[in-house]
Amino acid sequence: MQLLVSVADAIEAAAALDGGADIIDAKDPASGALGAVTLDVFRDIHALVGGVRLVTAALGDAVDKASAKQIAEAYARAGARLVKIGFAGVSSHARVKTLLTGTRDGATGYAGVIATAYADADRVASLDPFAIVDAAAAAAVTGVLLDTADKHGPGLRQLMSPTTLRAWVAAARDARLLVAVAGKLTADDFEAVHELGADIVGVRGAACDNGRTGSIAAARVRQLKSVAARCAAPAPAPGPAGACE
Repeated sequence: MQLLVSVADAIEAAAALDGGADIIDAKDPASGALGAVTLDVFRDIHALVGGVRLVTAALGDAVDKASAKQIAEAYARAGARLVKIGFAGVSSHARVKTLLTGTRDGATGYAGVIATAYADADRVASLDPFAIVDAAAAAAVTGVLLDTADKHGPGLRQLMSPTTLRAWVAAARDARLLVAVAGKLTADDFEAVHELGADIVGVRGAACDNGRTGSIAAARVRQLKSVAARCAAPAPAPGPAGACE
């Protein structure tokens, strides 16, 4: 299980790198769950960490096929290895597939595409998370992310039961998609996320001083990375069951 840390600029990217993040994700937290940083800011982030860590980019929520293709191509050409796109306001399976196809076409040759499903889809009139998995598989994109749209509301594990989360991850794995989960997760959630079988756990607020709109702190990232590594390590045998920490 890899640790993804969302950063707003190159200064935060340096802190995330220093803390040991596996993936540096460019995202503007002031612009919603998937707010895109400017291309210039993204290029600064990539210039700093692109040769050392995988760099990904949030693209926002898709509006139409043409603009999805255009923005995906721009960030992919700038160095993003994965681009994430959401579907707030889109509740049609066919429409999501079309938007994903446009995003995939723009990123082809440069980056993979991650379709973002919202656990609180009803709050933003988005397609159900399980239907997002189906649309992602139909559009032949790289993977799926399960996140929360409303960052002032409940977190992922408050919105979905362990049984539902496990079923969602299993559906994504059955579709041979890369699986990432996020949504107000903390170190205390990592063991459960690892047990679900997710490939990537994403954080922002847990890695910041003073919450999601604060600044990434290397010490916080280092602690999160340590917990993630312990969760992923083979359990000693014999030994008591317990939390990663």
